Amino acid sequence: MVMNVITVSPEASVREVANILLSNRISALPVVNERGALLGIISEGDLTRRAEQDTDYRRSWWLQVFTAKSKEALAKGYVKSHARKVKDLMTRAVITAGPTTPLRKIAALLEKNRIKRVPIVAKGKVVGIVSRANLIQALASLRKEIESSTTSDSMIRKRIMGQFKSEQWSRRSILNATVQDGKVKLWGIVASEAEKEAARVAAELVAGVRAVENNVIVQPAIAGH
Repeated sequence: MVMNVITVSPEASVREVANILLSNRISALPVVNERGALLGIISEGDLTRRAEQDTDYRRSWWLQVFTAKSKEALAKGYVKSHARKVKDLMTRAVITAGPTTPLRKIAALLEKNRIKRVPIVAKGKVVGIVSRANLIQALASLRKEIESSTTSDSMIRKRIMGQFKSEQWSRRSILNATVQDGKVKLWGIVASEAEKEAARVAAELVAGVRAVENNVIVQPAIAGH
């Protein structure tokens, strides 16, 4: 996670937020009070529909007539496009995580809620933030560690075969592997191209694998057998 988190006050102006986002090349700011407690988050998306730039929403008169609660919707849109303070624009229901939350759970939160970042909160205060970019950076670093590791050919083969035995799609397949100098050759018979590709991916995931030659044969099951 990024620990030196740039935050903003709920009383800050829209212009201040825009300047902070641009100068720091970031896309969102946690909103905190004077004690550092998280109140909300404001992102570049909150600044895209603005009256100053003539980018605010304009509803046609007939849509206003026939849309339920149109006056309420118009009022909310007006606040969003005309308000000058962060407190009027920020998202208050913020999805957060803790410092010990596993990366896989944070990734799931990002995907499930279709958000780009998760503030990390401890004892009510923002201590960090994890974004999609941070996850990609972590993945890149992890891959470098895997590539730099030295593993014997016999251990590589053992782990590949372990992968085949543990996955549901490959438990009943006839799959084998040979390894020499980290180069893997896959052999066997499967029922689909998807299984063949999955076998290759499973082998590539094993630390120490330098290349994979996929010789697996696809032989679809015959109906009635």
